Amino acid sequence: MKAKSFAVIGLGQFGMTLARELANADYDVLAIDDKDENIQEIAETVTYAVRADVREPDILKSLGVQNVDVAIVAVAENMEASITATMQAKDLGVPCVVSKAMNTLHGRILEKIGADQVIYPERSMGLRVARNLTSNGFEDIFELSSEFSMAEFRIPADWAGKSLAELKIREKYKINVVAVKLGDEVNVNIDPAEKLKEGCIVVAAGKNQDLNRVKRTI
Repeated sequence: MKAKSFAVIGLGQFGMTLARELANADYDVLAIDDKDENIQEIAETVTYAVRADVREPDILKSLGVQNVDVAIVAVAENMEASITATMQAKDLGVPCVVSKAMNTLHGRILEKIGADQVIYPERSMGLRVARNLTSNGFEDIFELSSEFSMAEFRIPADWAGKSLAELKIREKYKINVVAVKLGDEVNVNIDPAEKLKEGCIVVAAGKNQDLNRVKRTI
């Protein structure tokens, strides 16, 4: 198991997908939901799955949530449960509490009670789809902040057979290549002297303006 451990509180579509992906990545995952059918569905995938009503006082402490590195509160549709779970997790000293919000007001409340990060999955997905539809040249793009993104793009034909060192990607475009993909293989330990193969996809991070300069060349 890797160092980080997670608690996923709320197993709707978002929470269920998140719990599965974390477990499949070999992380310890504690999954919590108030519906038996959701617990049964995820039980064989995660480290531990338990049915509980997070609105009950001290319920998260009794489940050992204080021992995880990250708690994701994914019960946005039930504002009482969302707020209670976020407060409990923060009171227990969980280093990072990420809470899902269903609207701006809900998000502001979560921030006020101490959520380390508030996420709006539907809004984020909408933005991502819109950017992907308008980002000709990129296979996919992920916003990291208002100024930085991570983009996937297939290398131009004239990059094939050349190394990152030869292409001087960082010096020329001011972006960092963090992975190279070819088919199902993903290489994150990149040798700058290794030749890029025709048709491969690179994953690069950088300022949006710099990534846009790259996009105009591919």
